[in-house]
Amino acid sequence: MDNVKNDRFYLEKIKTDLRFIIAHTAGKSKAEIETNELLIDSILFRIIQIAENNSKLSDAFKASHPEVPWLAIKGMRNRIVHDYGYVDFSIVYDTVAHGIPEMYEKLQAI
Repeated sequence: MDNVKNDRFYLEKIKTDLRFIIAHTAGKSKAEIETNELLIDSILFRIIQIAENNSKLSDAFKASHPEVPWLAIKGMRNRIVHDYGYVDFSIVYDTVAHGIPEMYEKLQAI
């Protein structure tokens, strides 16, 4: 079994989490997501995981792919973790509806 944890490894973990969010929110309205506590928790957890794996990518890798909003990913994680239970769902929904699919497409091209 290959246990090498390199940029490719972390990139694949990020894409797995992005695919999860996309698959579980496809075709759902803001209201449908917002009223589903389990789905919201899952989305927030996956966003945190994306950011944690983002931080494990090498600086050289991130520098070679400036089209990906690496700092924004970290910022979103910080908002979720440090707002102590209050997260503006409008921001999360915008990220889910627009940011995550766009990021996934960019990462697929790498």
